[in-house]
Amino acid sequence: MSRTNTFSSYGSVAKGFHWLTALLIFSAFPLGYFANELAHEIQSPGFDGSQAVIERATLLFSLHKTVGVAVFFTALLRILWALSQPKPGLLHPDRKAEALAAEVVHWLLYGSLVAVPLSGWIHHAATTGFAPIWWPFGQNLPFVPKSDHVAGFFGGLHWLLVWTLAAALGLHVAGALKHHVIDRDSTLRRMLPGSGTLPKPPVQAHSLVPLLAAVVVWGGVLGGGAALGLLGGHDHSHDHVTEGTVAPVVATAPEGAGGWAVQSGTLGIAVTQMGSVINGSFGEWTAVINFEEPAAPGPAGDVEVTIAIPSLELGTVAQQAMGTDYFDSANFPTAQFKAEIEKLAEGYQAVGTLTIKGETVPATLPFDLELNGDTAKMTGGLTLNRLDFRVGKSLPDESSLAFAVNVAVELDAKRAE
Repeated sequence: MSRTNTFSSYGSVAKGFHWLTALLIFSAFPLGYFANELAHEIQSPGFDGSQAVIERATLLFSLHKTVGVAVFFTALLRILWALSQPKPGLLHPDRKAEALAAEVVHWLLYGSLVAVPLSGWIHHAATTGFAPIWWPFGQNLPFVPKSDHVAGFFGGLHWLLVWTLAAALGLHVAGALKHHVIDRDSTLRRMLPGSGTLPKPPVQAHSLVPLLAAVVVWGGVLGGGAALGLLGGHDHSHDHVTEGTVAPVVATAPEGAGGWAVQSGTLGIAVTQMGSVINGSFGEWTAVINFEEPAAPGPAGDVEVTIAIPSLELGTVAQQAMGTDYFDSANFPTAQFKAEIEKLAEGYQAVGTLTIKGETVPATLPFDLELNGDTAKMTGGLTLNRLDFRVGKSLPDESSLAFAVNVAVELDAKRAE
């Protein structure tokens, strides 16, 4: 069998690329489907935190992504080889509509084989994913920032293009079977190993019309997706978590000379999931602060912070975090930090207790404070152990979710009048 194509048949290299691509594609589709099903289960409020389910989802997503990258490079090599070879002619070019449909589907397939894995790869690079690509060249891409908007756009684009590829692939298989079963011609046999003597196709010319028609189809898919809001930043993939966005803080000031009102601030957390640091924040919390700067180290006031647990922004796993094995927000909708403020020889600290999920644990928050008359800027943080609060208790080791949770607080406050 010749390695190169002729006008009548495909060579061994083209056949190898064709069947390798088919094997990879028919592996990627079920891997992605079952991984997403597990992701929906993990992100549901009733998820029990099963480590086996999380690890299975991670495995399937990593397999799916790795196969996808293999599809991308295989498709590029296949296209480069096809450009260097003569294209076997259609056996029935006189059937105009059928010939046009066949060539349009081929263009859709070639384009989708590049665009589908590339869009998924960009989506992966723009997020902090818990399922890595299995290769030694890193998880990022040049010029692709870590961005919810970029990830959401390419997640939606990937979802649309996957369905475009699935439709084109279905039409391609149906056409091949039609030629083999109904027409009983050699169209399919030309792509099989050891195809033997094949008929010579009629003389024919190829035009740009099928390519233009494929571009119109892609335009229609993208336009329809945009009209339905699928490209507006909503993420249709579930294999990662993204950074949480910051919502306005709700703050109050106590009565009295020592009362301070928070003007703006963030209450962020960082957890490590599958080796990746995931950032999030609580969007709603109230702070009641009494503070008077002492002349020397010693007592300086008190603080009481109440946090609305359901306001946690933690990307696609925020809903999962509300489940019974984690924050159990249905039964414990708030967390509370009560502490006495102390001035130290250097810096300050708030020493008290933190209550989450009904568990009250001693907690000390060291912080820095910049005072400027009646305004103040505070920055501080502490590290908690999630198991102290029975958060993720079904994950007793750190293989999927680390014990440490880093809390960071920044706020600007003004003395109450």
